[in-house]
Amino acid sequence: MGFISSILGFFGFGMGIVIGLVIGYFIFIYVLPTDVKHPDIRPLAEQDTESLQRLLPEIPLWVKNPDYERLDWFNKMIELMWPYLDKAICKTAKGIVDPIIAEQIPQYKIESVDFLSFTLGTLPPTFPGMKVYITEEKELIMEPVIKWAANPNITLAVKAFGLKATVQMIDLQIFASPRITLKPLVPTFPCFAKIYISLMEKPHVDFGLKLLGADAMSIPGLYRFVQEIIKDQVASMYLWPKTLEVQILDPTKAMKRPVGILNVTVVKAMKLKKTDLLGLSDPYVKLKIVNEKPSTKKTTVKHKNLNPEWNEEFSFVVKDPETQVLKFSVYDWEQVGSHEKMGVNIVPLKDLIPDEPKELTLELLKNLKPDDVQNEKARGQLVLEVMYKAFNDEELANGADESNTVEKAPDGTPDGGGMLVVIVHEGQDLEGKHHTNPSVRMLFRGEEKRTKVVKKNRDPRWEEEFQFVLEEPPVNDRIHVEVVSTSKRMGLRHPKETLGYVDVYLADVINNKRINERYHLIDSKNGRLQIELQWRTAS
Repeated sequence: MGFISSILGFFGFGMGIVIGLVIGYFIFIYVLPTDVKHPDIRPLAEQDTESLQRLLPEIPLWVKNPDYERLDWFNKMIELMWPYLDKAICKTAKGIVDPIIAEQIPQYKIESVDFLSFTLGTLPPTFPGMKVYITEEKELIMEPVIKWAANPNITLAVKAFGLKATVQMIDLQIFASPRITLKPLVPTFPCFAKIYISLMEKPHVDFGLKLLGADAMSIPGLYRFVQEIIKDQVASMYLWPKTLEVQILDPTKAMKRPVGILNVTVVKAMKLKKTDLLGLSDPYVKLKIVNEKPSTKKTTVKHKNLNPEWNEEFSFVVKDPETQVLKFSVYDWEQVGSHEKMGVNIVPLKDLIPDEPKELTLELLKNLKPDDVQNEKARGQLVLEVMYKAFNDEELANGADESNTVEKAPDGTPDGGGMLVVIVHEGQDLEGKHHTNPSVRMLFRGEEKRTKVVKKNRDPRWEEEFQFVLEEPPVNDRIHVEVVSTSKRMGLRHPKETLGYVDVYLADVINNKRINERYHLIDSKNGRLQIELQWRTAS
């Protein structure tokens, strides 16, 4: 009986389980609770702010702020390169830190500090977005957002007083918003001379620290204390407007800043070639530093003279004496038609000894081709006195501090006045009805200056500088700047047309010493012109 009762009890228990599961299933399927509502399905555009935040706990930065750019491609590149970047960064950092540690540990009576392991882990930093600022200066400003939840393994072995202890950093988190400025932009690779880094807000830094295998950050109060110390120390050094400056190139060489002055005196010419019908010539001399704009200067015309004397002095700014040359050309002035070139020659600046005057008597050549037989024919001589004066270290340092500093006016500038400098940089969206060959015409106090013509270009770039020497500051004056297009095609009904103009009042230039603006042109649909104006004084 006991055996039979056991068997029946077993089957009764099993049958009870099966019957219970079946009943529960039908109850679950057919008996619906009355308090359950159907979900409210709506497009994302119709959701309120709180609903969106619940659906998307971390909205991408480029969605919240349209002026931030997506950096998916950059994050992908960092992810693929991270195993190699990790090794390269750790090797560089270790090479920098090791000498510093070796220099500092004797002060604290520490025998040695060695890296047992140094790796940043397998998780690369990510860049949710980046903002780029566009300015009129020669600079590039970027504000990336950096988020890095890393799994580094940086272990130090410290030995002192015969004891050895290990310190290990783990679980690093860094959230930061730095501002990175590359300036000045220069025509030498990598195309910027310095990097300026500053933090726009206090960074978030979190990490674990193991001391002798125990988590030191679990000590009450120590975690918050260390975090605040790190934030305050980093902020005191790099929180904007304070910056970390890293020099990449020598700004003086990269920007080809002035390194000296070349003083030239055109003394006289001798035995010039006869070019006029009456057996005489009307000579004058043009001088320039090759590849410098604007640098062409010329003497007065000496009429009907084959042995003219000028004794006229000129000064040129020198930026690279090793490669630059002084080129001079003698012309015969003509009242009608083009002026005839009588001869040419050059003076390499590398042949001049600084601060040592030198008198040169140079033969005039047909051209600068060394193997041309026409250069063997006598064309006369030109006598020059030249002296190259190199700037001292203090002058070079003052000139290389910033890309937007205003230079002093040259010697000879009136004491109460100064020099108004106009630099025409570039135009944008210039469009003519019949042709677009833009040039810039400036009119100031009856004096007119023009840039070169850029043919068939709606976005021309000139980078030309013009100077007006004034007896007094032009506080109540304005300068008229006009963009014109000209065409020399035969039979054209409109050989010249205006593409737009702007009148710039000079009071702000005098007060601020310098302005650099992009002006919208009047009488132009979308045309703009970038002009930089400087007021230079001798003091």
